Amino acid sequence: MTDLFDIVTSATLYAAAIRLALPIFLAALGETFAERSGLVNVGLEGMMLMGAFGAVLGSDVTGSALAGVAIGLLFAILVAAIQGFVAINLGGDQIVCGIALNIGALGVTAFLVRAIWEGGNAPQVPGFSAFHFPILADAPFLGVAIFQQSIFVYVALVLALISWWALMKTGWGLRMRGCGEDPLACESLGIPVKRLRWQAMLICGGCAGLGGVFLALGQLLTFSDGMSGGRGFIALAVVIIARWSPMLAIPSALLFGVVEAFALR
Repeated sequence: MTDLFDIVTSATLYAAAIRLALPIFLAALGETFAERSGLVNVGLEGMMLMGAFGAVLGSDVTGSALAGVAIGLLFAILVAAIQGFVAINLGGDQIVCGIALNIGALGVTAFLVRAIWEGGNAPQVPGFSAFHFPILADAPFLGVAIFQQSIFVYVALVLALISWWALMKTGWGLRMRGCGEDPLACESLGIPVKRLRWQAMLICGGCAGLGGVFLALGQLLTFSDGMSGGRGFIALAVVIIARWSPMLAIPSALLFGVVEAFALR
């Protein structure tokens, strides 16, 4: 019991939980936009994988972690564009397309790793170290748990606030939510449903890709086959648990992060 109590009250447990929850949260944040607009994107896993691969490739080629972030986001958004074209323009089955993209991303990244890098293994690349807030990082418990995290954690919090404001407090967000509730009524009012859904899908790809970028450049500093580890599918559950709210997605993702961190201990 003493060991269990020590683990549960350990600051390092919750620091790890935040890191483990972050890619899930970012993917869920993007999926919130997609589902609010009336889309279901089950291709999150593929977007995260392509984001992670692009980040490692960009960081390795340029020697810059920031360039890796940009290329990782570009790769993920391109995958989202494929999903958007099939689902929005062609009216194809979103579930089938998403699953196909997941399988395709898994195969394409595995092939490219072996084709690009000698030995079939991605190298260690420049990434991002933990950011220590002055004074706050030295605080007991919270200093380790919250104020010594990757810069991606703090960017994600800002993105959550911006997303909540954009979806809930702006005319653009109202129209976006209207597209998900009743697209025919929106079209009769002259609201460009397809354009708004395209915007939501590309935002979704960017957020999921950022989750993959964090896995690659914020944690492992390399790429390995299937490194997203099913987090894209967990993100789909987080969106439902959070009731399609960007802010409620934070504690929902943290719940999975705590469970995984506890399991790893």
